[in-house]
Amino acid sequence: MTYAEAVDHLHGLAVFGARLGLETTQRMAAAQGNPQARLRFIHVAGTNGKGSTCAMLESIYRAAGLRVGLFTSPHLVSFRERMQVNRQLICEVEVARLVEEGFRFQVSGFRGKDSNCPSVESPTFFEFVTVMALKHFAEQKCDVVIWETGLGGRLDATNIVMPLASVITNIAFDHQQWLGDTLAKIAAEKAGIIKPGVPVLTAADAPEAVAVIRDVAERCGAPFTLVADEPRAGLETGAPIALPLRGAHQRRNAALAVAVVRALQDKLPVSEAALWRGLESVRWAGRLQAAKVGGREFLLDGAHNLDGVRALVAALQDEFPGQPFALVLGMLADKDCELMCRDLAPLASRIAAVRVGSNRSLEPAMLAESCRRANPAALVTAHESVKNALQVLENEPRVVIAGSLYLIGEAMERLGLDVAAGERDLNEWQAAATGF
Repeated sequence: MTYAEAVDHLHGLAVFGARLGLETTQRMAAAQGNPQARLRFIHVAGTNGKGSTCAMLESIYRAAGLRVGLFTSPHLVSFRERMQVNRQLICEVEVARLVEEGFRFQVSGFRGKDSNCPSVESPTFFEFVTVMALKHFAEQKCDVVIWETGLGGRLDATNIVMPLASVITNIAFDHQQWLGDTLAKIAAEKAGIIKPGVPVLTAADAPEAVAVIRDVAERCGAPFTLVADEPRAGLETGAPIALPLRGAHQRRNAALAVAVVRALQDKLPVSEAALWRGLESVRWAGRLQAAKVGGREFLLDGAHNLDGVRALVAALQDEFPGQPFALVLGMLADKDCELMCRDLAPLASRIAAVRVGSNRSLEPAMLAESCRRANPAALVTAHESVKNALQVLENEPRVVIAGSLYLIGEAMERLGLDVAAGERDLNEWQAAATGF
């Protein structure tokens, strides 16, 4: 199987949509020898900040000399972003081999060595990729795997592992059709990653969410830590962190990452120097990512829900107070665009509403109308693509691009910040369920 054929096979799995539940993933993993049993995990869930917190943990443990696996989703440009070892993307040859081997189990009903094991439903894209990642990290003999949930936690395919720590970044409204219409219900789904006796750490601040997470931890006999919004939490030197990721919300994520490292010090020792090096060298694309292209300044942020937009607004007001910018904005149709526009649009002097590269994109004309209501003084136009929007804004010195991680990936390709891979549509299964 070639890499192109492997990608085609992954595309084919998208027809099975998304499924909440662990049975298929467990049987697939068992048929391939339960590779998760040979690995140590830090399992990370939450509404926003999962990827950034995972990136910080990966950077810290890599700075400490460990071999670190990183599993995240969605990808921005290339499917290979989802599985990294020491921040090296899985190579195309390995993707092809793992897809081919996984496909053999799929067509044989996942019977493996046990001929009495009944066949199961065809796996979804995410179930298949989750087991691929487990096998890859086991083969790579990773010392620890930073393991991000896809959707929720309790019934997410990633929840078949037994982690060293269960981490919940925050709880906010998103994916209510899947996770519940209150913060307490959403917190209960995220808290589903908590395991008996395994430390639980969270930076959630909504009282009703914290209460749920604490209650689940107590019932599981799991040590519980609520991390304060303190960017220097646990650092002996007391000096400020020169964190490359911008925004106050990233300092909160850093505090959570530091607390996790402290909690696991007996299992995964990290020196103070390595902790600092890791935090100060972390990188994570598409999160308040600044770039200079052709003498112009671009800021790309994947904020795709109200909580994320408010974090972006706070960062813009802090770093560019009173400074005008143009805004390229695109989002999926299931988002609360009116509220998101109400917070973000008033900061921009020029707004280009665009279609996101997904069949669930909000119509640009509708998004433009929401922006006009939020900021009548701005010049607002609607466009069918990022390419068209950037052409119209070619004389704008500062451009902010936000509203969807789909949009950020497309913009990165268009601006030459990453090599076009033609694989962004592999996220489409996920958008149908999770709305990135």
